[in-house]
Amino acid sequence: MTTLPPTTTDEAPPPASPPPAPGGWAALRPLVLRLHFYAGLFVAPFLLVAAVTGFLYAASFQAEKIVYAQETTVPVGERKLPVSRQVAAARAAHPGGTVTAVRPSPEADASTRVLLSGVEGVDDTHVLAVFVDPYTGKVRGALEQYGSTGALPLRTWIDEFHRDLHLGETGRLYSEFAASWLWVIAGGGLVLWFSRRRALRTVRGTSGRRRTLGLHGTVGAWAAAGFLFLSATGLTWSAYAGAHIDELRTSLGQATPSLSTTAGGEHAGHGAAPAGAAPGAGRDVGLDRVLAAARAEGLTDPVEIVPPADAESAYAVQQVQRSWPEKQDAVAVDPATGEVTDVLRFADYPLLAKLTRWGIDLHTGVLFGLANQIALMLLALALIALVGWGYRMWWQRGRGSSFGRPVPRGAWQRVPPQILVPLLAAVAVTGYFVPLLGIPLAAFLAVDVVLGEIAHRRGRRTYGGGAAAR
Repeated sequence: MTTLPPTTTDEAPPPASPPPAPGGWAALRPLVLRLHFYAGLFVAPFLLVAAVTGFLYAASFQAEKIVYAQETTVPVGERKLPVSRQVAAARAAHPGGTVTAVRPSPEADASTRVLLSGVEGVDDTHVLAVFVDPYTGKVRGALEQYGSTGALPLRTWIDEFHRDLHLGETGRLYSEFAASWLWVIAGGGLVLWFSRRRALRTVRGTSGRRRTLGLHGTVGAWAAAGFLFLSATGLTWSAYAGAHIDELRTSLGQATPSLSTTAGGEHAGHGAAPAGAAPGAGRDVGLDRVLAAARAEGLTDPVEIVPPADAESAYAVQQVQRSWPEKQDAVAVDPATGEVTDVLRFADYPLLAKLTRWGIDLHTGVLFGLANQIALMLLALALIALVGWGYRMWWQRGRGSSFGRPVPRGAWQRVPPQILVPLLAAVAVTGYFVPLLGIPLAAFLAVDVVLGEIAHRRGRRTYGGGAAAR
């Protein structure tokens, strides 16, 4: 029986079909994962500093009440003296300064603050707050004050450390950089956590890196909303992003309105006290009449009275309570006649102006008082823990895998165009409005592309092991 030779053919077997391109999230997940890893690695030190200083700032409100009780509180008396007499007592104690504002005693046991500028030895950006007993007229002390929230030296020092590390305008870049990236890290982590929520729904019975990852993901998911809020509100008064936000609000007609302090009537500029004079000088009706006019317009305590800047200006009386419910109404009072020349109600603010005001006050811990401050301290502690767990996971991966897998070569081409194009547009717009996010983001992506190219040229499928795989 003849055996036929096996049939041969020159045609090569068909190549295996390439795996189908992943869907939208499957294609994006490696990019989100790597971005979260890079940002967590390099931005975390800035976030750690912001969290520690933010915790101290939130605690400083209660500490300030204890440290400066001698100046800020007084024994309750029978009847408060006229504001003009209290200001006279402050000026007698510090004759070298110019009165820039007066905050009459807002409560029965609170002192009156007379704010003086141009006092020798006081920083130009600060004022000297002279505390006067409203019942006796005795000066109880004087401290430097900064900002419209009435921050005294302890809170001022911590506030400036949190805002710019006491490095001035250059130092503000640190806080803006942290605020710019906090929402990206929080949002990316939240997306990654939800994508693996079943696998990480419990950390009991686990150990090592998996347990650390479970703690990191769970706490991060619970705190993410707070981080997103802190990031958004922090950017509203940052150097670069804040300026863009202000421009956007103005273009939308949502800028914060201002009180007109131009004095009205035929006496404007003729009978008023000259700039820099004590309130009540010349034919000025004085602080008591001005305060009475503001009270008649419904401005209740606490208020701040700002004397006219020049002979053409009016007094400005502004409510300064930023705790809920906020009191932010303001009136202008003609110094020659005592008549109200302009009224600005917080209820008439545009919506974005109101949201900005509420957001800043919530961010700084004053909107809901002690509860607000405790919530901020808890968020700060959560962020400190997340940074620690993040670096611990990096350490637990071991040497030789420190930088993980780069984005696979060609990963951008695998993202569907209907997702990639809007994503790139969003990145470009965000980079313009938040430059301290856009520029580092471009650098992170460029570095990862380079790492991917290096890994490809070396013929390796991964770079240093399974870095950021979670």
